[in-house]
Amino acid sequence: MDKFTISSIGTVYNERKTPEDDYWGNVISEIKLNNEWDTSCLDGIESFSHLEILYLFHLVSDDKIQYTSRHPRNNKKYTKVGIFAQRGKNRPNKIGLTVVELIKRKGNTLTVRGLDAIDGTPIIDVKPVMNEFLPKGEVKQPEWATDLMVNYWG
Repeated sequence: MDKFTISSIGTVYNERKTPEDDYWGNVISEIKLNNEWDTSCLDGIESFSHLEILYLFHLVSDDKIQYTSRHPRNNKKYTKVGIFAQRGKNRPNKIGLTVVELIKRKGNTLTVRGLDAIDGTPIIDVKPVMNEFLPKGEVKQPEWATDLMVNYWG
């Protein structure tokens, strides 16, 4: 297996201190880039309404990583599916990805809505959402995923 080194580019600041499964939709977060980043690295980002935020599930210990199938959220009412067929935090590389609404930018700080990452989470990357990168055609998913997500953004 190839190994890579990825460094944090910033940190999440918000009121969510512990990982929770639901009600992320109205969470307001600040993403503060590390001091070594010149403010020009964010120039033009205000012209986008949404951003993709990649982050690290930094509180997941290595002994909790899932490599096989499991019940989503460990709920036995859902069929077992592989870790790569769900979005759980106990993934082999501990990388999370969320599309957020950009509220404002001030210097090296982005204020966003709907980031499902807790206070202190390391940010790996920020990308603007562009229509051309969104799925073409209808997005399909299994019924368990729809059921599981009912209150996620709540």
